[in-house]
Amino acid sequence: MQFVASITIFVVVMALIISEKVNRTVAALAGACLVVLFKIMTFQQALSYIDFNTLGVLVGMMIIVGIVKNTGAFEYLAIFAAKKVKGDPWKIILSLSLITAVISGILDNVTTVLLIVPMTFVITDTLDLNPIPFLIPEIIASNLGGTATLIGDPPNIMIGSASNLGFTDFLVNLWPIIAIIFVVLFLIFKMLFRKQLAISEEKRQEILSFDEKKALKDIPLLKKSIAVLVLVIAGFFFHTQLGLTSAMVALSGAALLLLLSGASVDEVFLNVEWPTLFFFGGLFVLVGALEKVGVINDLATVVVHLTKNNLLLTGVVLIWFAALASSVLDNIPFVATLIPLIKALGVHGMSITPLWWAISLGACLGGNGTLIGASANVVVSGLAEKHGCKLSFAEYTKYGFPLMIVSILLSMIYLIVFYLV
Repeated sequence: MQFVASITIFVVVMALIISEKVNRTVAALAGACLVVLFKIMTFQQALSYIDFNTLGVLVGMMIIVGIVKNTGAFEYLAIFAAKKVKGDPWKIILSLSLITAVISGILDNVTTVLLIVPMTFVITDTLDLNPIPFLIPEIIASNLGGTATLIGDPPNIMIGSASNLGFTDFLVNLWPIIAIIFVVLFLIFKMLFRKQLAISEEKRQEILSFDEKKALKDIPLLKKSIAVLVLVIAGFFFHTQLGLTSAMVALSGAALLLLLSGASVDEVFLNVEWPTLFFFGGLFVLVGALEKVGVINDLATVVVHLTKNNLLLTGVVLIWFAALASSVLDNIPFVATLIPLIKALGVHGMSITPLWWAISLGACLGGNGTLIGASANVVVSGLAEKHGCKLSFAEYTKYGFPLMIVSILLSMIYLIVFYLV
């Protein structure tokens, strides 16, 4: 009964989110409440499935970004970047996306988009362009960059811990295919969005005439903000060695900047994307219910058994299964379920190192498939809505899902050529 009920609730909530007839946060919260009301899990169990570390990082970085926004730093960086490429919209997209991909390999994806997206809005508002052709490539780039390193995406951290693969292993084995995918996808983006990126010479000259230094409003606060950001980034790098969670690092940085800035707490907290946070909370509970009743474990077990210990078949099935599942499920519990199954294959004599790369590429790149596939996707959508520009589930998926399929096809070929045969 609980097995069927949890699947039914999840499917209904996903249908409501996709249809957009009900606000996604309302749908996710209602689904989470039904999970408890139907006694699939207790309220305490539901809370235990919420990833408060992810939520803590989001809150901390939203507070920091909200304060930094008051310094004019985003306007300065946006004008500087736009002038460097002579106001060419496509070059702006490419440069911002490349920066997003690189930073996402060092920081988490959400922190990166929280820093990049405000700059994007300044540019698109100035050039009078639709932000969507800028935001979708940035989402894709953040997930690509996160896939390339050990610390870029939580599934990679879990895989590294389980397999004893280090930072260099991930970089050497995953960076080449991620670079190829980036080039291919952005050539596709150029074809998809070329008609939406036309600007008048008048608008181009307008942005070239701007003096970016005049955008800076509060230099003392900017210096304090930079100092705190440097500390936070260092904290993200060394939080494991320091025995701190990444949420603790982000929230400590937020508290320090609030203290140093003297900013109005009420005003700063208006910049926190509360609907996005509650949406994540509801989604964590829904996926937790599937995990608790054994749905995720059963799916993973069936996939592994179907491949009958054939390395090539196992690798191909795992990358596609991980990608498709991660488009709609949180990839963290999903990868956590696959790890012991892959270890079991190693015990039975299979060479499992290629399988770690298969689930890493599948789980991380699969997040590009839909608007709820990765944390960065949801955050960017929330920021866009607050800016008055709606990035709907259907519009994002129209671009994201086919591009995810292309990236997984390229990854599969890469795995087959270099690892599976």
